[in-house]
Amino acid sequence: MYKVDITLKTFHFKRPAITSRGVYKTRQSFFVTLRDTDNPLVVGMGECATLPDLSCDAMPAADYERKLHEFCNRLEETGQIDRDSMRDFPSMLFGLESAMAQLKAGGNIDFFNTPFGKGQVGIPINGLVWMGTFDEMLQRLDEKIKQGFKCIKLKIGAIDFERELELIHCVRSSFSKDKIELRVDANGAFTPKEAMARLEYLAMQNVHSIEQPIAKGQWKELSELCTKSPVPIALDEELIGLNHSDEKKRLLDTVRPRFVVLKPSLHGGMSGTTEWVQLAEERGIRSWITSALESNIGLNAVSQLAARLYPNTSMAQGLGTGQLFEDNISFPIEIREEKLWVKL
Repeated sequence: MYKVDITLKTFHFKRPAITSRGVYKTRQSFFVTLRDTDNPLVVGMGECATLPDLSCDAMPAADYERKLHEFCNRLEETGQIDRDSMRDFPSMLFGLESAMAQLKAGGNIDFFNTPFGKGQVGIPINGLVWMGTFDEMLQRLDEKIKQGFKCIKLKIGAIDFERELELIHCVRSSFSKDKIELRVDANGAFTPKEAMARLEYLAMQNVHSIEQPIAKGQWKELSELCTKSPVPIALDEELIGLNHSDEKKRLLDTVRPRFVVLKPSLHGGMSGTTEWVQLAEERGIRSWITSALESNIGLNAVSQLAARLYPNTSMAQGLGTGQLFEDNISFPIEIREEKLWVKL
């Protein structure tokens, strides 16, 4: 039999995280601690948290906790995670799947017996430059380059596009695409009318890819952009809320992006993310995984999944957001230059 406990913790950002959905100063996470009553000293822990106005299962905290208790009670009663019922609650599914994976690994942080989990190899990651003023973003770009990142992701859409091009040009004037890979994330900031012209400007700066150039829900326009864009397009927000196989297939077959960017807490938990990767691969679409403002508990789970899904990848993953909090949970993972490592 299993026993599940739920606790709530609030994390505080070192500096406000500015996104297309607003400004985050704090972040609430529910933690599920899973035990087998026959061996109660061994535990698995998972993190359940949504992003307001973005997650498909975002709801008031009291309602969220009530629903999470329902699923945890069902796990205690049946001994199984009810994945079918949890499809539309990906953040909760991710937390329970993480806890179960750790419990089955004997409580170790190496969930899936990978070289990364054993501390033998690191996972290449991108440096993330958050939205801000021109000067703030320029400073953050400089910091990421000095820290040794060979791949940098720049969130755009907060300031004038011309100024954002200046930022990108500042990098390209000193570093070729072979030295620094630049990814941009527009978070749907472009209109369909202006998107192609902006993509052409970005192509002049040898940008690797752009995430979600136009707002989600415009499949026809997005499909046309994916066909004609000189910059490879990656889908992110577009995947949110598509939690069933037929929906996923329809999106991929209609839009035909070059990449999909997967956040397990938004895109179906561990099982749903794995399905996205498989469906994308069948269609020649590449993918990478990124965290979604989790603490180190969630970040480790996302990283262990990435290590299992992409065992030999040289493609940078988006696994660095654990550095954002003043009061993060201490955990044996660290960033060394451009890679995430498990500390032995």
